[in-house]
Amino acid sequence: MTLAAAIDRPTAAAPVRSQASRIASIEVITELDAAERVWRAFEAGVPFATPYQRFDFLNPWQCRVGQTENAQPFIVIACDGERRPLMLLPLTLRRQFGVSIAAFMGGKHSTFNMPLWDAGFAREATASDITMLIAGFRERCEADLLVLTQQPLRWQEQANPFALLPRQLSVNACPVLPMAPGAQLLSNSFRRRLRGKERKLQALPGYRYFVASDDGEISGLLDWFFRVKPLRMAEQKLPNVFAEAGVEEFIRDACMTRLPGGNRAIDIHALACDEEVIALFAGVADGHRYSMMFNTYTLSEHARFSPGLILMRNIIDHYAGRGYRALDLGIGSDDYKRLFCKDDEAIFDSFVPLSARGAVAAAAMSTVARAKHRIKQSTTLFRLARRLRGALHQAEAKEV
Repeated sequence: MTLAAAIDRPTAAAPVRSQASRIASIEVITELDAAERVWRAFEAGVPFATPYQRFDFLNPWQCRVGQTENAQPFIVIACDGERRPLMLLPLTLRRQFGVSIAAFMGGKHSTFNMPLWDAGFAREATASDITMLIAGFRERCEADLLVLTQQPLRWQEQANPFALLPRQLSVNACPVLPMAPGAQLLSNSFRRRLRGKERKLQALPGYRYFVASDDGEISGLLDWFFRVKPLRMAEQKLPNVFAEAGVEEFIRDACMTRLPGGNRAIDIHALACDEEVIALFAGVADGHRYSMMFNTYTLSEHARFSPGLILMRNIIDHYAGRGYRALDLGIGSDDYKRLFCKDDEAIFDSFVPLSARGAVAAAAMSTVARAKHRIKQSTTLFRLARRLRGALHQAEAKEV
């Protein structure tokens, strides 16, 4: 039985007619349970994809966050003439601004968005294949607009076929550290500075760096994180995104979910001593790249010894020792990221209209995104925007 035949309850299958494209049809699934079997079989075939599109990452997000946001699963599978899946595209469908929008599942918690591609097909995919895929979407008419944001131009040194779509630069860049085998990833002077700071922490009883492995350890670290992070965000006059409906539950579920290789859907790295947790970084890993999602550090006097930087050095050494080829610190331009990541990942957005209403919405959303990108590239405008955001956050807090 082919993977496509294993789909339990597809809502529709639309033929795509083209002699030039290998894509012969698309199938749409609107329930996660119905998609799980084919999704996991696709993953087992080592697809061309990021770890943010794993079922074990997106399933808890959809169940905990997507549902609260009225985002309905809209999982698209493109098949060849023998109904073998060539691509699985995990989207959600929701109504915004009077139009029906299909966007990547995972929302703001997914740094990179891509379909799961059959690796061989992805290497050979042409503009005709992508054109036929979009034609299949239009034939369905379930959505007015595809909003495909934060897509990498390349992943694991291979081109992303969706880069053939009309595209523009994403609002934010993503600092990245290439990790070529044998390369000097951090300067000797920077390492000496960190060793000097770490000597203060090494004097603490039970001081250690570790990757959380058992459920009790993970639960305790997350309890600490959800106590400390809101206080750190308040210091920066930032809204607490972790207080949004379902977010804490999603993170706890994903951190507890074991992957076939033994890791978790979200891995937690930490510095601790017998007295307290000192710093925590969490992210996703796939054997090739580590991508950070969230972090924080202690409120105690130990914070003055730069525990976050020390932990980041340990994480870099941890993954370099395992042959990883890249590490990123997530979307955004925080100053500490530039201490480790001198390069930026090229990421892009595509706004693809599927109807006349969608065309109007696509033009508006594209314009807004371009304006935000320009603000982020201007130091003066960016500082002004941050001050305004902080003032609005303080005003909202006073009202509460």
